[in-house]
Amino acid sequence: MKSVIVLFVVFMSHTLIAQEVVNLWTGQPPYSKPNLLEETVVESWGVPCAKNVTNPTLTIYRAQGDNSGRAMIILPGGGYELESIVAEGRIIAEYLSSKGIVAAVLKYRLPLKEASEKPHLLPITDARKAIDLMKSMADDYGFNSSKVGITGFSAGGHLATAVSVLTSEKQNENPDFSALIYPVTTLGAENQKWLQKSLFHRKMTNEEKKQYELVNNITKLTPPAFLLHAYDDDVVPIEESLLYAKALTASGQNVEVHFFAKGGHGFGPGRPDDGTSQWLGLLANWIKRQ
Repeated sequence: MKSVIVLFVVFMSHTLIAQEVVNLWTGQPPYSKPNLLEETVVESWGVPCAKNVTNPTLTIYRAQGDNSGRAMIILPGGGYELESIVAEGRIIAEYLSSKGIVAAVLKYRLPLKEASEKPHLLPITDARKAIDLMKSMADDYGFNSSKVGITGFSAGGHLATAVSVLTSEKQNENPDFSALIYPVTTLGAENQKWLQKSLFHRKMTNEEKKQYELVNNITKLTPPAFLLHAYDDDVVPIEESLLYAKALTASGQNVEVHFFAKGGHGFGPGRPDDGTSQWLGLLANWIKRQ
């Protein structure tokens, strides 16, 4: 399947970095229906966010300097209602690219009931397609097709967790490693309420509840993970990462965990004043060891 590619050039730290924007699907994407929604960029949480995303794309940043042979797909957060495409997208990709890692920001379809009869399937279908598409382009971008990871923030972290735990029958749709940044990994009462409102737009079935109790579905097939959280996160409690790390370790899989005393929720690339700005360097180092 041939993808449409548009080339852009931007500056970062006085270095030219090429961005290639690739349409995820040709024709109408799976589970979509005709709608009148228009994608826009709005200011939310003090950062630019994409709204009404119905046309999923991958913005790919080639590795700069010494190519590590690794690739990482980035899933911005936003509660499944918006996508923080700069703070939890472009900035992360630019940094990883500068460290020799091919990075791609996935602007996934938001689970909008106006756009689908099965809105909950839109984000996960796009994430799996993005992994498959990236692996198919390994030779073009100079990375190992068996070294493709996925990272997500908050709701994007929930999506990255789902893709990591709910293994696809198509091997090329599964990530080889994952980085979960202040993610949602359990299905307590508050998380269930949020998912029913923002992802499913209806009550979840008993089978769906079992499926989305993600921590309980970790197996030896779940890929190694890098986990990041702040103890003072009052939106997604740190227990979401603690429980995932414990379950992944019990399965025999490798996990690396970094917790900060301060940082709150949604700190994106981090801040020097609370120490969270250290995490991207830690992530790049971890990726190169996978």
